[in-house]
Amino acid sequence: MAGGLKHRIRSGDHVLGVSLPSWSTREDFDRAFNEREYDFVQADSQHSAHSDDRLVAYCQLAQEFGMPVRYRIRHTREAYLIGRYLDLGPTGVEVPQVESVDAVDEAIDSFYYPPMGSRSFGGAYRVGVGERAGWEEYGAWWNDHGVLWCQVESVAAVNSAYALARPGLDCIAFGPTDLTASLHHHPHPRLKTLDDCVRHVVEAVAGTNTGVCLRTPFSEAQKYRDLGVNVLLVPPGG
Repeated sequence: MAGGLKHRIRSGDHVLGVSLPSWSTREDFDRAFNEREYDFVQADSQHSAHSDDRLVAYCQLAQEFGMPVRYRIRHTREAYLIGRYLDLGPTGVEVPQVESVDAVDEAIDSFYYPPMGSRSFGGAYRVGVGERAGWEEYGAWWNDHGVLWCQVESVAAVNSAYALARPGLDCIAFGPTDLTASLHHHPHPRLKTLDDCVRHVVEAVAGTNTGVCLRTPFSEAQKYRDLGVNVLLVPPGG
């Protein structure tokens, strides 16, 4: 199931994740997974305190539950550090506030091993590394396994969704709060609400290998699935 997350997202399957803070305990994980079945967990460093040691421990705990970890990095300009973050155990990385194709291309290059990218080999905490023999086998496995996300959080980014859906980008995720602020400060003749933006992005990436993710309470899940969102990220208990 974990190994198939990338392919499930790309094929348009419904995928559900839960956001658990980096200081979560085994009891927090138990509580979340007793609520409902999830396909991945998310840890955040953009708006939360984080450290290398904490990320390693979080990923090891998630692996005990068979859960892939999506890790949101601190800033768009840190895309060059994606390989380093992945060496600590996440199964996927989310890059916030992406607006340009250049930002996506940098993320892709840092995320994938050759020949798809230029990520450096190394890191004892990499997910799945102990199950693969040598750099060649691990690199091929990772390139078919790791999940790369970017966040669209502005009107300009939403309008560029088709261009951003580059080969290698598995999912476009919404940052609802920043996007709502952008809609307020930069009125658009057609995109008036978050739901308008969701419809636009879903239509723009149709036929590509890029899925669409939205953060939302679980009570809103069916509404956005009906709009074509195939990946949802919900808070624990919500």
